[in-house]
Amino acid sequence: MRIAVPLGVLLGIAFFFVISWLNPLRLLTRLPARAGNLVVSGTKITMEQPKLAGFTRDARSYEMTAQAAAQDITRPDKLELKGVHAKIEMQDHTMVDITAATGLYDSKNEMLTLNRDIMIKSTSGYQGLLSEAVVDIRNGHILSEKPVTVNMLNGDLKANQMEVLDAGDVVRFTGGVAMTVTASPPDEVEASADKP
Repeated sequence: MRIAVPLGVLLGIAFFFVISWLNPLRLLTRLPARAGNLVVSGTKITMEQPKLAGFTRDARSYEMTAQAAAQDITRPDKLELKGVHAKIEMQDHTMVDITAATGLYDSKNEMLTLNRDIMIKSTSGYQGLLSEAVVDIRNGHILSEKPVTVNMLNGDLKANQMEVLDAGDVVRFTGGVAMTVTASPPDEVEASADKP
C-alpha cells in the first residue's frame, strides 16, 4: 500500500499531463467562458469590436472594424466577421467605405470575402450595392461575380460582375451591363457653358 498509493497518484498526474500535452485543445472545448469582450467556446474565440489598421505596399492606409469576430484557434489566420466596416485609401487619395453583414478575413493573404448587404461608397460620389465581394486589401482589388448596382452622380449602372483594378484606377463591368444616364437640368447646362 505504501508503494501502490503514491505510485498510483504519480501515474494519474503523469497521465493527465500527457493527455493535456497531446491534445491541449480538448480542455478548451469544455470551457465556455466570458472575459469582458472575449468569449471562448470550444476551439473558437469570439471578440467584440475588433479593429485592424495598416498600410498597403504603396503607403495607402486601410482600416477594418467589425461588430464581432470569431477565430478558430486551429485556423488562426481566418476570422469570421459580423457587421463589417472597412475603409481603403485609393491611389487618387479618395477613400472607399465598405460595409457588409458578414465576412471572412484571411490575415495571411490580407483577403476579405464579404457576403450579404454589401455597400461600397466612394468619397468621389459613387455608391455600389453588391451581394458578395472579394477584397484584396494589399492591392486595392475588389471582385464581385454576382449582380451589382452602382449609383453615380449622373445615373445608375447595373451589371452581373464588377472588378476594381489598380487600387481604383480601373473599374470593369461585365455581363448584362445596363446604364441609365440622368441629364443635367437645362439651367445647369447653360451655367456650365457660360463659364470660361
